[in-house]
Amino acid sequence: MSLPVNIEDLIHGKAIEWERLEFKRGWNPEEIIHTICAFANDLNNWGGGYVIVGIEEDNGQPVLPPAGLLQSQLDKLQGDILGLAHQVVPNYFPIIQPYLLQDKHIMVIWCPAGDNRPYTAPSTQGARAERHPYIRFGSRSVVAKGDNLKRLQDLAARVPFDDRVNGLATVADLDLGLIQAYLHEVKSDLLEESRKLNPEDLARQMYIAKGPDENLRPVNAGVLFFCKEPEKFLSRPWIELVWHKDFTGKDFAEKYFKGPLHVQLRAVLEFIQNNIIQEFVIKKPDVAEAIRFFNFPFVALEEALSNAVYHKSYEIGSPIEVQIWPDKIEILSYPGPVPPVDAQILQQQKRIVAREYRNRRIGDFLKELRLTEGRGTGFPAIYRVMDANGSGQPVFETDKDCTYFLTTLPVRVNYEQHDVTEGAVEGAIEGANGHANAIASAKANEQANAKAIEGAIEGAIKGLSGSVKERLTTVLTAIVDDEHKRVPHYAQLTGIPNKSVERYVSLLKEAGLINYTGGASQTGGYSVTEKLAEQLK
Repeated sequence: MSLPVNIEDLIHGKAIEWERLEFKRGWNPEEIIHTICAFANDLNNWGGGYVIVGIEEDNGQPVLPPAGLLQSQLDKLQGDILGLAHQVVPNYFPIIQPYLLQDKHIMVIWCPAGDNRPYTAPSTQGARAERHPYIRFGSRSVVAKGDNLKRLQDLAARVPFDDRVNGLATVADLDLGLIQAYLHEVKSDLLEESRKLNPEDLARQMYIAKGPDENLRPVNAGVLFFCKEPEKFLSRPWIELVWHKDFTGKDFAEKYFKGPLHVQLRAVLEFIQNNIIQEFVIKKPDVAEAIRFFNFPFVALEEALSNAVYHKSYEIGSPIEVQIWPDKIEILSYPGPVPPVDAQILQQQKRIVAREYRNRRIGDFLKELRLTEGRGTGFPAIYRVMDANGSGQPVFETDKDCTYFLTTLPVRVNYEQHDVTEGAVEGAIEGANGHANAIASAKANEQANAKAIEGAIEGAIKGLSGSVKERLTTVLTAIVDDEHKRVPHYAQLTGIPNKSVERYVSLLKEAGLINYTGGASQTGGYSVTEKLAEQLK
């Protein structure tokens, strides 16, 4: 039975983060059971993960075309996987699905986050094996120890709200049309099968319902995405928009956006794009091209609102609030960010990667629908498009107790044509030209640096595969842009696992491209060598 994801997107890490994927060329029961256990424990509430058997891995990346499995192996392999899963305690059963990819047979093991953490698995397949709880650490499955073991034990009684059973709804409240529209949009092979399945089996297959046959109930994420009126079963899960026409607070219009989560998100964005977003064009006879910018860049709004939908708590009966003023747009959601992200981190960092996520299932659905990206990409995108539009800096706020999250996007100055005098036009053109020149210069420098970095790596390290060269370039670029930091910082900055960054840093150091200064102190870190620095000037 097919999985509710697109297999091509899954293999290429487009809908699922790389840390949640593990590729195995062949059948290795000892390693695979540790990974199944680690995904079931889901220490970071990411939503479990996938083991793909039949595809070789090179530094965390799939090697394509697949090595593949023999067709005669598939039935036996499925039985072996189920037998292996019986060794996980408490009882845990992953979902297994063979696929044909690029004319090769592969096996996908979907391991959703379990409800009965912590899970343990045997250390070996021998008679004297010890039982351990395994967790994911970067791209590896390791035994949980120390603080990580304590965190895992604390999760024993805590299932994220979006993955809990909703006692007020039934499977009959899930709308088959919405489910099939979702499967069609994400190009899942499950769409064709869904026409032959009864609603209960389909809901189980998509993991949007849990419980015994006699009391099968939808989970909250299923209610939010696949009920036509989720507000019947959850408290105020909608978006409220207030459009202030002036600063008095008296002339305003209110609009409520309800329905399935992805439907209301798209409806709000469409309303803002059609009614709020305005393009401003300044044209002068002696200037070849018109200067174009927007009062608010749409991409920034899209990222900010999607972030609010992803990360708000649907356990709290507080809707997302969008306040549109002449000089800014505010997006408010409750509560604030998940620790360790706090008010200080929001003010000091432009790239934020959280350790845990409040809504693991909601995030998966939004990523499949291309309504949000992978972890830590939203904030840099907002900063980038606001800067490219010539807008002021976005502001992200919370209080000391992280009870709310407020995003403020300031309007682009002098965007209204009727307010622009001739002098203002001159200033706007001059400023816009200066801004465009600065961007062009920055892009030229960036491209020159990229070529220099790539050339330096090729000249110093031979025999690299394409994926390794790409990751080495990513790590070295991060060091060039932000020197004197340590491995964990670059891992967070690039999204590459710590262990992989350690390997790449070691290669770069041996090649004479970077140095480490400062000993083992917290002030120590990596920087480029003088030779490379000269090439980058």
